[in-house]
Amino acid sequence: MEFQEVLRRRRMVRHFTTEPVAPAVAERIIEAALRAPSAGFSQGYALLVADARDDLDRLWATHTPTAGGWSPEVRAGVTNAPLVIAVLASKDVYLSRYAEDDKGWTDRDEARWPVPYWYVDAGCVALLLLLAAIDEGLGALLFGIVPDDIPAFRATFGIPESYDVVGCVAIGHVDPAAPRRDLSARRRPQSQLVHRGNWGRRRSD
Repeated sequence: MEFQEVLRRRRMVRHFTTEPVAPAVAERIIEAALRAPSAGFSQGYALLVADARDDLDRLWATHTPTAGGWSPEVRAGVTNAPLVIAVLASKDVYLSRYAEDDKGWTDRDEARWPVPYWYVDAGCVALLLLLAAIDEGLGALLFGIVPDDIPAFRATFGIPESYDVVGCVAIGHVDPAAPRRDLSARRRPQSQLVHRGNWGRRRSD
């Protein structure tokens, strides 16, 4: 699929069928995500893959039914997804990487970081999961784990404290019978989002 077509089709899907994702397709999606950039090539991200029915059941058992404002219908549609990939990020990996000789810092002071790039890079991983799923003809949804659910999520899957749960990507075949929301009217125009050369300067200024 051409890249522009992938971008055009990108949307958050909340209704999946239970049709499995072929293992080879899942592996291509995972491999694509691991091509994400990372500061200092630290690669302080990790993926927790749930594609077996018992693992998916354990995952959803840790997730508050109303999290994210999901209705029962939406929850049922999302939990049909045969593949869910949790994106994790480790601050420790980045602090250690930038304390190495080639980076010139001799400490692990978090104050050196203007923004937490371990989360920025994990976001890049999540986006590549979304785009790779579309390229394979599938649908995908990025959703978060609410704070109250994270301890159970960690305990269920043995996630070490050194890794934060950034979010999950549900992937599967789109249910053709499900309603599709048209959010085009809510898309903010480029004139409100892009500043050219100076804050507040638009294309026509």
